[in-house]
Amino acid sequence: MKVIISGGGTGGHIFPAISIAGALREKDLGCDILFVGAEGKMEMERVPAAGYPIIGLPVAGLKRSLSLSNLVLPFKVLKSIRKARKIIREFRPDIAVGVGGYASAPILWVAQRLSVPTLIQEQNSYAGLTNRLTGRKADRICVAYEGMERFFPKDRLVMTGNPVRNNIRRPTSGEKAEALKHYSFDPEKKTILVLGGSLGCATLNNTMKKWIADGQPGGEGIQILWQCGKGYYEGVKSFMETASCKDVVYSGFIDRMDYAYAAADLIISRSGAGTISELCVAGKAVIFVPSPNVTEDHQTHNAMALVEKGAAGIVKDSEAMETLMGYATALVKDEAAVRTLENNISALARPDAASAIAEEIFSVCKNRIL
Repeated sequence: MKVIISGGGTGGHIFPAISIAGALREKDLGCDILFVGAEGKMEMERVPAAGYPIIGLPVAGLKRSLSLSNLVLPFKVLKSIRKARKIIREFRPDIAVGVGGYASAPILWVAQRLSVPTLIQEQNSYAGLTNRLTGRKADRICVAYEGMERFFPKDRLVMTGNPVRNNIRRPTSGEKAEALKHYSFDPEKKTILVLGGSLGCATLNNTMKKWIADGQPGGEGIQILWQCGKGYYEGVKSFMETASCKDVVYSGFIDRMDYAYAAADLIISRSGAGTISELCVAGKAVIFVPSPNVTEDHQTHNAMALVEKGAAGIVKDSEAMETLMGYATALVKDEAAVRTLENNISALARPDAASAIAEEIFSVCKNRIL
């Protein structure tokens, strides 16, 4: 079987896509998989590193603010559609799978017009524009939240959950000890992991800087692992070189997320769908700070789906500078509250999501043949 997997732009799209590819190969070792992403985006590095070929399209996303780049967007879209048509005609896939993001639009649009079966994986509780448009003709839509018939034909929806990286699971006490040793952390102290997503987050970085500059109030007995994002790394490094700071380890990007999750007693994070799914599987207490700079405020919708089940805390982006670290340092010391959050978020985990989506891919192809 030949499969195209398209999408990307952020780790939240890329890592689930790689997990789906891995599940396909587990079920069919001879499955021929080709990724299609956006030129210059992180998938062009991460996918080959995982052992899969990828072709980049010159497609770009629409800037919501006034931007000169929007003027050339139609030309990039047309060029991407032409390239997508060439890819499909040469590769001749049995199915095209879209994992979201503007990079998936050209391939899905062309595939549907060339009668190639399509499957969409919608991660969020509020469907993105690309998936809403291509979902009208998709053979199957795999979702992670209830109520998605608002966006897609109900008879083609399948609840699968979101795929997570293969090495993510609820850590044992031994794995936690190993992770703490990896970061040279004190096992007697509480550990907070600060995640701004694969690209970093100005709000969380500025909040951390303020907390450190203020003398780390409430930070007694607490150590921090801080992923600041590659684009912010040099600025954070300059700040940390002059700051009077202890018990803070920072990094542009964390490759071993299994270690990061295992070390953490509490996590502060944006609420992208992929991150939420990993936190559910890892069973970690979390405070979400939803990004306000996303379509239809979908990160708030994602976070509230957990908050309403007592499975997470939440702080508004606009309030993070003043309230986040006070809330976090108090919560991480409340072991009963942390344990309740861990148990509630674990109940929402779908560790077999990648396998379930792979089964749907095979099912769509089989039904088309019949």
